[in-house]
Amino acid sequence: MSLEPTPRIALPARQRRRLLLAAATAPLLLLARPAYAFGGSPPQEVVEHLAQARLQGSGRLRFFGLHVYDARLWVGAGFRADAYDRSALALELEYARSFDGSAIAERSLVEMKNLAPIDDGRALAWRDELARILPDVKPGDRITGIALPGDSTRFYLNGKPIGALRDAQFTRLFFGIWLSPRTSEPGLRSSLIGRS
Repeated sequence: MSLEPTPRIALPARQRRRLLLAAATAPLLLLARPAYAFGGSPPQEVVEHLAQARLQGSGRLRFFGLHVYDARLWVGAGFRADAYDRSALALELEYARSFDGSAIAERSLVEMKNLAPIDDGRALAWRDELARILPDVKPGDRITGIALPGDSTRFYLNGKPIGALRDAQFTRLFFGIWLSPRTSEPGLRSSLIGRS
């Protein structure tokens, strides 16, 4: 049996610089304070859409040990994790790193396709719409997605509305990235739904 070397993936210079900068600044992020602290009170954009919103759970996403974002799941009365797609809810992501909005949109579509088949035309339309809605983020920025089943997904940046996508299948799959039993991050899901 012969072992062949693993091929190296060539990253564009811009991505290499960002990766190196992220690794170099990671220790500084430990000193940074979040723009919106964890707590019992939901942010205003959540209160506007969810009557009696409460924090169901929270967690941190890490990638190769690097802190990517903190997530908080806000729910209303009657929330059930096994029927997340039938409940109004809010997912708040507070970023610890800078990302291009188009990269967030692209990664979201990859994760959604891992949950269920999506025809190419619809996937392209969703990706383009997400790329239009989602801004570039920097450490401390908060993107909140509000799921209104049967109606839409509404997006907020630091409490200000930035857009909406009206498609029930999109809403189910988008929030499934974090809440579906088939998520690629089961530990984060457990923390969000309160089973940590």
